[in-house]
Amino acid sequence: MLAYMTAAEAAEKWGISHRRVITLCREDRIPDAAMLGNMWIIPNDAEKPVDGRTTRYDKKNPAKPFIKWAGGKGQLLPTIRKFYPPNMGMEITKYCEPMVGAGAVLFDVLNTYEMDEVYICDTNVELMNAFTVVRDHPDRLIRFLSAFEKDHLSCDEDSRKDYYYQQRERFNTEMQHPTKSNAILRAALFIYLNKTCFNGLYRVNRKGLFNVPMGSYKNPTICDTENINKTSELLQGVTIIVGDYTSIEQYADEHTFIYFDPPYRPLTKTAEFTSYTPDSFNDNDQIKLGEFVNRLLKKKVTVLLADEFKGK
Repeated sequence: MLAYMTAAEAAEKWGISHRRVITLCREDRIPDAAMLGNMWIIPNDAEKPVDGRTTRYDKKNPAKPFIKWAGGKGQLLPTIRKFYPPNMGMEITKYCEPMVGAGAVLFDVLNTYEMDEVYICDTNVELMNAFTVVRDHPDRLIRFLSAFEKDHLSCDEDSRKDYYYQQRERFNTEMQHPTKSNAILRAALFIYLNKTCFNGLYRVNRKGLFNVPMGSYKNPTICDTENINKTSELLQGVTIIVGDYTSIEQYADEHTFIYFDPPYRPLTKTAEFTSYTPDSFNDNDQIKLGEFVNRLLKKKVTVLLADEFKGK
């Protein structure tokens, strides 16, 4: 009878990252590796596979962000890719994205390169909860979203509006008392509201309550089962942190690429601005971010900082 070790134990034995072992299992590169519940188990006598990492971008049907987000960079990816380090996946083996938002660049990197370690963070608790649930509980999330989609699309215009505001109130109630037991429901409500609210905005009032009105979509796709499963697979082994951008400093070294896309500063007092959290990102915060980036550069970290006005 075969004896097995966990992916974490294999990572320690072989001197590679936990995320890398999971990827090798998914790619069937470890003989007799198998899923036990939601974890990989590997024969104790398995040998470390030869490192054959290559660019693996699937141009036809790549995983994409599972939500919309103000300032998202999906349309700018062809430009942003030009600034990726040329040694991504080789000398550059870590990727960090603070202020991750919907993660357009994150998923592009995960679709394209095999990284040993990946870290994302954001101060938005509900956003990070959604990423965590997509990673860890895609099947249960899909069941919730399928029910929301069925209920939403079966309503007439007036009933649909009532249903939307009922779910918005439900979300605000649940997120005031976040627990492990309501994490999947909160994530499902977060995604439902994102897919049906005005312009896919996430805006909260001073009390931290979501207050975006319903959008005018006729047949919104609320449950994209295929994409949720793809993003869940890519997020395996990704470290998800609730915190500000300084949370990733401890992981950054000369093998790390960090992409920053800070909240945009409005050009005028009347310019449209979306409050992702009760506290906005002001001029002093922009200065502190610049100082932080300079500190990273002194550590020989590779940094790409989005231009807040040109978006590149």
